Order: sequence, then C-alpha cells, then structure tokens
Amino acid sequence: MENLLLNIDAGTIDWSRAQFALTAIYHWLFVPLTLGLAIIMGIAETIYYRKKDVFWKHTAQFWQKLFGINFAMGVATGIILEFEFGTNWSNYSWFVGDIFGAPLAIEGIVAFFMESTFVAVMFFGWKKVSAGFHLASTWLTGLGATISAWWILVANAWMQYPEGCEFNPDTMRNEMVSFSEVALSPFAVSKFCHTVTSAWIIGGIFCVGVCCWYLLKKQHERMAVESMKIGAAVGLVAALLAGATGHKSGMDVARVQPMKLAAMEALYDGGTEQGLKLIEGIEVPYGLSIMATNDPQGFVPGINDILNGYTTPDGRVEPSADEKIERGKKAINALAAYRKAKANGEDGAAHLATLQEHMKYFGYGYVRNKEELVPPVLVNFWAFRVMVGVGCLLILFFAVVLATLYHWPKFLFAKRDITKLPAWHYWAAIMLVPLSYLGSECGWLVAEFGRQPWTIQDMLPTWAAVSDLQSSSVIITFFLFLILFTTMLAVEISILFKQIKKGPKS
Repeated sequence: MENLLLNIDAGTIDWSRAQFALTAIYHWLFVPLTLGLAIIMGIAETIYYRKKDVFWKHTAQFWQKLFGINFAMGVATGIILEFEFGTNWSNYSWFVGDIFGAPLAIEGIVAFFMESTFVAVMFFGWKKVSAGFHLASTWLTGLGATISAWWILVANAWMQYPEGCEFNPDTMRNEMVSFSEVALSPFAVSKFCHTVTSAWIIGGIFCVGVCCWYLLKKQHERMAVESMKIGAAVGLVAALLAGATGHKSGMDVARVQPMKLAAMEALYDGGTEQGLKLIEGIEVPYGLSIMATNDPQGFVPGINDILNGYTTPDGRVEPSADEKIERGKKAINALAAYRKAKANGEDGAAHLATLQEHMKYFGYGYVRNKEELVPPVLVNFWAFRVMVGVGCLLILFFAVVLATLYHWPKFLFAKRDITKLPAWHYWAAIMLVPLSYLGSECGWLVAEFGRQPWTIQDMLPTWAAVSDLQSSSVIITFFLFLILFTTMLAVEISILFKQIKKGPKS
C-alpha cells in the first residue's frame, strides 16, 4: 500500500472526496423526505381505515404520490453512491469490504426488496387487495425504507467507530469476528435514532408547508387543515426526539471521536466545567460538559490536548498524536517485515507480536504530521450551530401550529383561525422547508467533516483509501454527476409542484 500511495496525486484524493460528498449531499435531499412522508401517508391511511371516509382515502393517496416521486429519485442516487466505493475507493473496499459490505448486502437483499414489493401493492392495489392488507402494505413500505436506512447507518457508524473486527495480516484485510457488535453497536443505535427522527422532521415540515400553500391559495382547505394536524404533530414529536437522541449521540462522539467534538466547539484548550458556545463569545455555562459527559464538572479535551496528549481527571492517559503516529509506523513496518518473513518461509511471530501491539494506531502510520488530524474547524463549528438552531426553531414552530389548530391555550389562540391568517404566515412556513433541509444537511456535514481525515476512524485515512485513478477522469465524472443530480432534483421539484398544484381528488 505504501508504494501505491506514492503514485496517487493529491488531485485524485481531493476530487474523489468531492465527488463522494456531492453524491451523498444530493442523496440526502431525497432520503429524509421518503422516511418522513412514510409516516404521514401511513397515519392518513390508518384514519381512512378506521373512519371509512373517502376524504381520507384521497388524502392518503395524495401523500403517497409525493412519496413515490421522491422515493424513485432516492433509489437512483443511492445506487450511484454505493458504486463509488468500488470505483473511487478501491483500497477502502479491499481493506474492509468483508465488514462494510455485509450491512449493505443485507440492505439490498432484505430491505430494498421488501419496500419495492410493498410499494407496488400500495400504489396499484387499492382495488385489488383488502383494505387491511393495503394498509399493512403502506406501513411496510415505510418500514422497509426505515430498515434500509438502518443498515446503511450501521455501515456508516462502523466507519465512525470500528468494532467487531480483526486485521488478518496474511490477507491484508479486516475481517468481521462479531456481526452483533457491528450491527448493534451503541454508536449505530444512537446514529440511527437521531438520523431517522430528523428525517421525520423533514416529512412534518414538508407536509405543513404544502398545506400552507393550499391555505394561501384558498384551495383544498379541509385536506390542508387535517393534514397539517398530522404533519405538525409528527414534526413536534420528531423534533423533541431528535433533541434527546442528539444528546446521546453527542455523548458517543465525546467518547470515541473527541477531535470531532473539539472541532464542533472550536475548543482548542479543554478542561472541566466547559461551556457550550452559542456563538463566539457567548456560551451556556457547563453546557458542553453536560452534553459530552452528562456531568457539569465533566472533562472535555480540546484540539491541543488531543494533539499533545492529556490525562483525564480519573487518571487515564491519552498518548499524543506524535506518539500515535510513531506507533502506527511501527505497525506498518512490522506488517511489511512479517509478510517478507512469510514469503521467505521464515518464522514471523516476533513481527506479528509487534504488529498486534501497535495495531490500534495502524492508521496513524500514514499520517505525515499531526496537523492533518484536525478537521475543518470553521465548517464543523457553524454547521453544528445551524443544525441545532434550525431544530430549536422547528420545535417552536410546530408547537405554535398545533396551538393554533387546537386553539390552546385559549387566551392566546381562541380567535386564531389557521385558514384566515395573513399571507406572510403561510409564506414563512413554506420558507421553513428549505431551511429545514439546510439544517439536515448540516447534520451530515458535522458527521462527515468532523471525522476527517479518517475514512475509518483511527484505522484508514482518506489518502490511503482512494483508488489509483487519473484525477482528470474523476473531475469529468464529478461534473457529469453534478449535471445529472441537479437535473434530477429540478425534475423532481417540477413533478412534485405539478402534483401539488393538481392536489388531491375532491
């Protein structure tokens, strides 16, 4: 691998990263709406099943059409994303493909086929199957999409915190030794819960935004009001859950990715009783210590602490970045010596023992200087604040919408008719839709930028994971994908808007 790295130019690495980021960002425009609308359409059809009111059937069918349009686009970008692991990141695929490929294979075989099967029943089975079976198919379509998200997030969580695997020096590959540790990692559970609840928020705000469009145009008012009740309720519950799961996720990050947390806070010199910055110069006392450790007195290391080494209040010593780099080089050299000894028919046990002793820091052996271990602080700092700020705004928004719909408390909302508000109220709600997407994308920026420079945390940096390609070919495909994805997004928005203008059946 060392010789291969010498032949890969920086342009190939940067453009491969840019292309994967481009695909992931566009893919995430479609995924959260799919997961969110699955809840909206499931609730609407459940009400139809219980009340037998054809109005709710038409309402459910309307949201199902919007779901289907978005679902198709998400599948297309997701397939391209998975292919890029083999084309642009072949070293990564070789090094950990036995582990990373397992959840993706399960996602493709089980979850994708499950949702593909039931989505057909959902769209074409209204007059062909019983009402109960159709309702089950609608919920199972959403469940399939959620299971699909689970396995993809398991794979991503493993990259953030690899466990359940061992390195085989004979094959030069990491091999899975515990499927349960990979699939049920606490990091994966936290990531799944936070990601899925944030997707439900997108479904809720999209539903409310569409309903506000109808109220602005004085069209389909009953459907708008009734659907808004569903969307706002889903959105509020999801936003509160996202806050709770976000706190748990923050504790996980503090435990296994302290550099990411330090970058999120632009914290260079850590310590106990750390405040949480709202913006530079304004902070919540003890907020960061509570977020990271659930203890106002909790210790949080800063960037300089992590680079130079530190000792926690309970006596745990964390080595410096220079020491980790040195031990990583020893691991790489021991691996080379072991393989040479085996090739010559010699006993490589001593080299193997050295490799195992320093294997924990293997990835650091490819790091040239410790400054490369610091992720982009400015991006992480502001992306985190946009994500949290938008989430807090949406909690307030959904609460106000529900209070207006149900006229509670009466002394504030008794005379507020949601169908007769000034136009700017509806426009403000509609504008929250793209703002919510911005907050959602910022969440992924924090997750992925905060992990840099690692493809797999502490195991494989990006420049050791990339394929040996000409940068020109990656540049060409980058712009081809940019044009393709932008066109797909424009087409989806156009189709969605036409369907929204058409509205549900009367």
